[in-house]
Amino acid sequence: MMNIKWYGHSCFLLTSANGVRVLCDPYSPEVGTNLEDIEADIVTVSHHHFDHDCISVVSGEYILVDKCESIEHEGIIIEGINTFHDTEGGAKRGTNIMFKITMDGMSVLHCGDLGHTLDAETIERVGNVDVLLVPIGGTYTLDYIGARAVANQLKQKVVIPMHYKTPNCKLDELAPIDAFISHVANCAIHRLNQSEASLYPATLGEDRVLVLNC
Repeated sequence: MMNIKWYGHSCFLLTSANGVRVLCDPYSPEVGTNLEDIEADIVTVSHHHFDHDCISVVSGEYILVDKCESIEHEGIIIEGINTFHDTEGGAKRGTNIMFKITMDGMSVLHCGDLGHTLDAETIERVGNVDVLLVPIGGTYTLDYIGARAVANQLKQKVVIPMHYKTPNCKLDELAPIDAFISHVANCAIHRLNQSEASLYPATLGEDRVLVLNC
């Protein structure tokens, strides 16, 4: 069993069955919510922008992964995959690292601020994905159409949208979730009134959208 908690924006805490914690893309208060004293064993940073690399909110000792590398720690495997923050090969907003996190028999792909659909080489390198954490808010990243296109490319079992306008988010340039939900209306959509969920390999299902509430 893996527990996944959404702190809003692109920040997630993944906790394995044996208690290993992986925090992805912690953000600064400028985003709209103050993150404080989050304990983690591993912290991944997709790129060094204020809304993705505020490691000062993390307490205790941890391993920082902010490069395109592969590590293994207490049964958790993390692989970095280079991508771009825009559709122009990084010329506009720079590079971005997607992190594939494998724990408890499941693979989670955190897309960071992915700004483009994937080429065949990247799809092959990513390989099997069970859970896709994908930005949908547009302007700086994929919009709802691009996010669905990437989901179609990777054929994951569960999509969890991120990086969109929520009531607590001050980034008004981001689109809310509504257009994305309409665009994936043919999927099984599960909207939770809570920020976290427990995932099991046997019950992931197929072509599901899981909406967490921060």
